[in-house]
Amino acid sequence: MKHWVILIFSLLLGLLGCNKQDQKQAQTETEKPIVKTFTIAVIPKGTNHEFWKSIHAGAIKAAREMGNVNIDWKGPQKEDDRDAQITVVEDFISKRVDGIVLAPLDNTALARPVADASSNNIPVVIIDSGLESDVYRSFISTDNFKAGAMAAKEMGKLCNGQGKALIMRYMEGSASTMERENGFLQTLKLDFPEIEILSDNQYAGPTTETALQTAENLLIRFPQANAIFCPNESSTFGMLKALRDINKAGNVQFIGFDASRVLVEGLKAGEIKGLIVQNPLKMGYLGVKTMVSILKGETVEKVIETGAELVTQENMAQPEIAELLNPPLDQYLVD
Repeated sequence: MKHWVILIFSLLLGLLGCNKQDQKQAQTETEKPIVKTFTIAVIPKGTNHEFWKSIHAGAIKAAREMGNVNIDWKGPQKEDDRDAQITVVEDFISKRVDGIVLAPLDNTALARPVADASSNNIPVVIIDSGLESDVYRSFISTDNFKAGAMAAKEMGKLCNGQGKALIMRYMEGSASTMERENGFLQTLKLDFPEIEILSDNQYAGPTTETALQTAENLLIRFPQANAIFCPNESSTFGMLKALRDINKAGNVQFIGFDASRVLVEGLKAGEIKGLIVQNPLKMGYLGVKTMVSILKGETVEKVIETGAELVTQENMAQPEIAELLNPPLDQYLVD
């Protein structure tokens, strides 16, 4: 009988202990802070080029790491459609997203919609290309002037300080490429005055097709050119195709910008002598991370540089360079 009493008493104590533990756990769970989920719009200049796919991958990488971020990705079909990009920004303002990460197609045309977002208490982070505005919260980009200067120094070295050079510009209003072009031209004129610039006023336009047409015209007008610079992915692609078509690929000192499968193959084959390669995955990643910091009320830097590398046949196999040339897009993007 005594044993039964002891057993029953022990069971009652156990039940009481479990009940208190359950109550304590429930109270702790109730006291846990509620984590807000942020919806962040990421708006590129376009969606077709590898550069923008890397930006997208970086944004998704940041969202996955933080766990409380939804990415809304949308951009214009063509990289010269300013009106379409403005409409995208306005639509996201109407949807009351928490923040906007924007690569502006035009450094002045996008200033008004960015101001509208700010007046609606939607912070904006600018990536890749600058904007004539003071209302954005942070600017995350390559130092494009320095990157253009890097291209000029490599060209001067390859040409031994002498030669006849072409530059095929990208598009008017694109702040990032205008800075690269200015950095290239100013450095070439200052450091290598014996290199003659045959043409510096032709624009490739927004697609590889328009770039090919401009490149073909330049090569017909200036067959004596032995050095060429192009300031972005599509212009570099168009020029490479034009050089291949007339069997001159590899016979000129060709410096391009950005990386894609075709451009990396051209570099490996010696058809391109150097590529200035940015880190767009890092740009997209930091764009989203910086926006979340802003939404949390934290202080962020006004300007954040993401860097660029000169890639050649000699260094393209180095692990850190190889990753820039072949970012792991399939980890983040689903076709």
